[in-house]
Amino acid sequence: MRITYFMLLLVFTISMSAQDSFDFQNQKTEEIPGFKLYPNPAFNDVVNVITRDNQLKQVKVYDVFGKIVLTEQISKSNLNISRLVPGVYVLQVTENKKTSNRKLVVK
Repeated sequence: MRITYFMLLLVFTISMSAQDSFDFQNQKTEEIPGFKLYPNPAFNDVVNVITRDNQLKQVKVYDVFGKIVLTEQISKSNLNISRLVPGVYVLQVTENKKTSNRKLVVK
């Protein structure tokens, strides 16, 4: 019985923590207003990175080990992810000295 409760608590804790956006590499940053990333999960070679101001953005993509696997500077909303193999990544977008991080799933 204790094992069942422990497993339920563990699953609940993991599922709740997976819902939060997190600050990659412990950086103190301000969220980018109107930040949207779609489609997610990504099935094609392009994802859209939308912000309210839609200005020049610095984009870094990290793998699950924290290694940078893609760095791009985009002026529009399209980010080419054709070089990424299927998996889970962290997308870090910086615009006007504000940074937002999101999980990106590539299928």
